[in-house]
Amino acid sequence: MNYLVQILEGLGLTLSVFIVSLIFSLPLGALVAGLRLSKIKAVSKATEVYICVLRGTPLLLQIMLVFFGLPSIGISFGRFNSVVIAFVLNYAAYFGEIFRSGIQSIEKGQREAASILGFSPMQINLKIVLPQVIKRTLPSIGNEVITLVKDTSLVYAVGWSDILKYAKGIAVRDATLMPYLIAGTIYLVLTYIITIAFEAIERKVNYEE
Repeated sequence: MNYLVQILEGLGLTLSVFIVSLIFSLPLGALVAGLRLSKIKAVSKATEVYICVLRGTPLLLQIMLVFFGLPSIGISFGRFNSVVIAFVLNYAAYFGEIFRSGIQSIEKGQREAASILGFSPMQINLKIVLPQVIKRTLPSIGNEVITLVKDTSLVYAVGWSDILKYAKGIAVRDATLMPYLIAGTIYLVLTYIITIAFEAIERKVNYEE
């Protein structure tokens, strides 16, 4: 029990990074998807490069570049902001590709039919396209959200103590694996809660349809 109390001291940081990153990366991901599908070739290509770079390099490296690299050219954000910026930019690239695939899966005929019926482009996107995109991408979004929870352990790169770092410190101090088991259980509980939440959302979306 004493180990659990000590390890839970890092839970606040884990949840803070997770929640803030999720709040900003989802809408940014939607924007990335829109830019990727832009008819302006330069915009679409630049967005494609952004996605390629952010998905093709380790998140840990991106965190270190934001926190340690940018200050060398006079740009500094502080620990929390540096971590969140790296997480948001990284996950926006993943969410952007998820949203893009969801948008492209919508048949063009639906847009054309809605247009004939007098729907404006905004009404088509909000009332016809968006609900279907949400339904079709929920499982993939859920997987990325679960990955985000586990990736929060990378905050150790900037010297912060989250759940895993507290567990590691205790394990080294007391020469026991129990702290790691406790940390693993905490992550398992968090991912289980997220899984249940997304399953409930999926059931609601399917029911309303």
